[in-house]
Amino acid sequence: MQASYPITDEVVLIGGGHAHALVLKKWAMKPVPGVRLTVINPAPTAPYTGMLPGYVAGHYAREALEIDLVQLARHAGARLILGAATGIDRVSRHVSVSGRADVFYDLVSVDIGITSEMPEIPGFGDHAHAAKPLGPFAAAWADYLRAPMGDIVVIGGGVAGVELALAMAHSVRQLDAAINLTVIEQSDHLLDGIGSSARKALLRHLTRLQVKAMTGVSVTKVAVDHVELSDGRAINTRFVTGAAGARPHAWLADSGLKMRDGFITVDKTLRSPTDQRVFAVGDCADLAFSPRPKAGVFAVRQAPVLLHNIGASLLGKKLHEFRPQKDYLKLISTGGRGAVADKYGLRLDGPWLWRWKDRIDRKFMDQFLELPTMPAPPIPKDASLSLQAELAGAEPLCGGCGAKVGRGSLEQGLSLLPLPKRPDVLSGRGDDAAILAHGDQQQVFTTDHLRAFVEDPWLMTQIAANHAMGDIWAMGATPQAALVQVILPQMAARLQAEVLREIMAAANAAFEPLGADIVGGHTSVGAELTIGFSLTGLLDRPAIGVAGAREGDALILTKPIGSGTILAGEMRKQARGEWVAEAYRLMLVPQARPSEILAPVAHAMTDVTGFGLAGHLMTILKASGAGAAIDLSAVPVMDGASVLASRGVRSSLWQTNVQAVPEISPRDDPRWNMLFDPQTAGGLLAAVPADKAQTLIAELAAGGIPVAMIGHITKGAPFIRC
Repeated sequence: MQASYPITDEVVLIGGGHAHALVLKKWAMKPVPGVRLTVINPAPTAPYTGMLPGYVAGHYAREALEIDLVQLARHAGARLILGAATGIDRVSRHVSVSGRADVFYDLVSVDIGITSEMPEIPGFGDHAHAAKPLGPFAAAWADYLRAPMGDIVVIGGGVAGVELALAMAHSVRQLDAAINLTVIEQSDHLLDGIGSSARKALLRHLTRLQVKAMTGVSVTKVAVDHVELSDGRAINTRFVTGAAGARPHAWLADSGLKMRDGFITVDKTLRSPTDQRVFAVGDCADLAFSPRPKAGVFAVRQAPVLLHNIGASLLGKKLHEFRPQKDYLKLISTGGRGAVADKYGLRLDGPWLWRWKDRIDRKFMDQFLELPTMPAPPIPKDASLSLQAELAGAEPLCGGCGAKVGRGSLEQGLSLLPLPKRPDVLSGRGDDAAILAHGDQQQVFTTDHLRAFVEDPWLMTQIAANHAMGDIWAMGATPQAALVQVILPQMAARLQAEVLREIMAAANAAFEPLGADIVGGHTSVGAELTIGFSLTGLLDRPAIGVAGAREGDALILTKPIGSGTILAGEMRKQARGEWVAEAYRLMLVPQARPSEILAPVAHAMTDVTGFGLAGHLMTILKASGAGAAIDLSAVPVMDGASVLASRGVRSSLWQTNVQAVPEISPRDDPRWNMLFDPQTAGGLLAAVPADKAQTLIAELAAGGIPVAMIGHITKGAPFIRC
């Protein structure tokens, strides 16, 4: 287990390309003390492009070619920012990221690959699918295969275009032999840049799979159902893709760095000669000292040099030079489980080459699938018996609401608290927020904070703000003013300022659209990042509390549950990145609109947070003197939560939540377990008149709110029947 040091330097990796993925993997084994590593990528996964043709042909599942950056960042102790970089300001040393505050760096490395977008062709952006980046292309191809009822056009007749066309042809020939597939190349022949023997073999495979080739002509327009050519002809098509060469991402041109053809020029140490704080690797880099074609093999071999040179730059040591090989073996798949080899003019073709390529590709990906778990620190030999018992088998402490004090301990601690004596304090303990007299209105007052479960201060702040406002919305109020409470981990003063800048920008972005003002707060330094808010809200009608549910009321839930399990799985590197990203997205969905719709008619309402759905429902039942019946099949659960629960993954608060609600019928059902899952920034749970439930659900659903009716209130003592 690595020792904890103050953060003194910020290294930012833009993009999750092959070189950066390998740097993250190796960083985990030997990080530089005091350095925080940040990776910025639009998606929670990064594709391994070497397996793309195999995916298109149907030989691999989508997951097989995706590097999970969420798990990899957790393994490396790195901060992951899910967003698209849009620029580098080298004067202020900030990376611009779409939709959020800029990110500061001491050193920055760029590994964003290339794009196959063709903005010069009218209609391409609206009706075609660039082969790179992979994510959008893979989704579009999957959609096409669900109903392949039209012809295919591939723009670009180089190795990438031909290999992609062969993969597509293999896939669709098994579904509909009548589908036409055409490769269009503006030069006079296909497959420039490879040996003549390999070229002849690939042309033979195009003929075998009945792929047409049109050379000496270019595409002038892409329409919804056809492409127009430079010679006046048109080709009817349902799926158009582009794989014509390597194109740089446009925003690089504004960086002020030395470039060639839009790619960042680097020296032998992989640094920009313009700025020694900037590295570039992979396809987005121009190896001016030894030009090479765009190929993943170079990115893989750049990784150890980049890793060393980042550390050497921070430590004042000598940097290593990258020496690219003069030639490399190209294994080009031919649609089925076969491949052609191109090196030194040899002609090799057959299934054994595909098996060789498959082994190479799987070996590369396997290193990201099994990430070793760092051992927990040993229990001290002289620890007391009580400490040994507490630590024995203890799970890692979750963040967010998974770090809350259990309901039983909380109720015991509050049991001796006297009732309010002031006439303007209208409520005591037990409700979501305090209710205060405020002239002709009512004011609600609440506070909440979260132990960080994600290293990104912007994302963590937005979730914490949304979570804190849940108490305001649960009472039917609108947010008014906020005080910010922040505990920062130890770091250099300049980094403290940068992190606080991100936090305050995120807080303002959360509260300002809702008409609430940030009026101050408090900061301190501690062991880890913690973010919280004290909030007031205003009401022009009596606040809704947890008491008041009536027999026959329908129970409406406005968000899926399962975030506690997913966050616990993410800590253990067991949750898939796409599950985690979707959980983050749901935590960021505000409950202002659901509150506006439900508050005027709800008899009782609360937000579902740390005590889980069962715990918060029981709060309503005890306050209302009623029972409830829950339809487990109707309870919405976040993607991946049930899978993780079936593997035994639980939030650290789960067992305490189960023990706090004995008044529930037991069920051997994964969704029953989810009832006790602590939620962060969860949805609203409302008891509404049964005759209005469907109208409310329709109105919520029309606004894109993932609403569900999960049960109803029953007569009798507080008890939940499932």
